[in-house]
Amino acid sequence: MRYIVYGAGGVGGVIGARLFQAGQEVTLIARGEHARVMQTQGMTFIAPDEHCQLQMPVVEHPRQVSLDADTFVLLCMKSQHTLGALEDLARCASPDIRVSCVQNGVANEALALRFFQRTYATVVNLPALYLKPGEVVSYAQGCSGILDSGCFPGGVDDAVTQLTTDLSQAGFSARPAAAVMRQKYAKLLMNLYNILQAGLHDVENAAEVRRLLRQEALASYAAAGIDCASKAEVQARQEGVYRMASVPGYERTAGSSWQSLMRGTGDIETEYLNGEICWLGRMHGVPTPANDACVALARELVLNGEGPGRLSAAELLARVQANAA
Repeated sequence: MRYIVYGAGGVGGVIGARLFQAGQEVTLIARGEHARVMQTQGMTFIAPDEHCQLQMPVVEHPRQVSLDADTFVLLCMKSQHTLGALEDLARCASPDIRVSCVQNGVANEALALRFFQRTYATVVNLPALYLKPGEVVSYAQGCSGILDSGCFPGGVDDAVTQLTTDLSQAGFSARPAAAVMRQKYAKLLMNLYNILQAGLHDVENAAEVRRLLRQEALASYAAAGIDCASKAEVQARQEGVYRMASVPGYERTAGSSWQSLMRGTGDIETEYLNGEICWLGRMHGVPTPANDACVALARELVLNGEGPGRLSAAELLARVQANAA
């Protein structure tokens, strides 16, 4: 199997690096200065136990690589970039390629299935940092993260077995999961808090907002008949698999939404995280004032070109309460 890592930021960069180090045939698709630095200087890959330069094949568009039935494309870009990436991929790829959505959120798989029959889902638990072009940091020790995968909308096939075997040999904890979307809906509950880390300067005071975000999500899941892995299941899967370790010089760890604001990308993933709950709520008659407020905050941050930390937790809670009135 040949692997194309489409979107080589924090998550994609770590996955590509570890597969490459394990001897797999890997090509990265990246954008802009990040791609140019890796093409000329290689990827600077930093982890708790290593600091190395990896000379991997890097291109800027899928038309620059061979995409046939033996290709497994790992979509690792943010969800707001998925449609454009799939459109570019469909213009130059064999319809028989395999595509796995190695992404947060739950909207990507249904979108990919419109373009490619062989669509897969991978749940991502992988602490990584990408702030500087050409440089990717992994904070996981013990293994590099959890990447369970399955067919979409459900099931397991030989390709899932091959993917999870290759990821396991590359240092990840990766299991075939016929009902992987249950895990992805559970992960979405955690990702609802990404905007709090990005938008608040006192996120430690946001316990009430976090409670409301989760409450709205679970109510929306119930109304929509969505099966979600329980908190106990998630804890059992993650327990003892890896631990967060410090990386000298890179002590500040934060989620992907915070990283997007720090890099000034001009977009953020919130509409595919909190916005997913807003959509479910509107579809099934469940009020979502807390998630609505978080989506609105994300738009303000992007439109105003602001970095992290615009509001206090009390200010955001007041907005939630105003929405609910």
